[in-house]
Amino acid sequence: MSQSLYCCVYKSLRKQQTFLFVLQEDDFSRVPEPLLKALGEIEKVIDLELTPGRQVARGEARYIMDDLLEKGFHLQLPPAEKPEPVNSGQEEITRE
Repeated sequence: MSQSLYCCVYKSLRKQQTFLFVLQEDDFSRVPEPLLKALGEIEKVIDLELTPGRQVARGEARYIMDDLLEKGFHLQLPPAEKPEPVNSGQEEITRE
């Protein structure tokens, strides 16, 4: 893998906190059509230089770089909401 990789980042206007990374501005030729439809209208956010050790908002740039080189795009989804635990294990459930 090269030391750095330039890409363009787009956000979905339909799905909050969902970002699409592509290698070249407005080049969605390697992004599956159903994915583009699901994202709806997208808007360019930033041009970005990625390096393997760089931290990005959600994870490490090297994984994004791998996807860009292998698939031609990277999809970043919003963080999964963690459900509240029903029983933390510290309290005992008893039957009456």
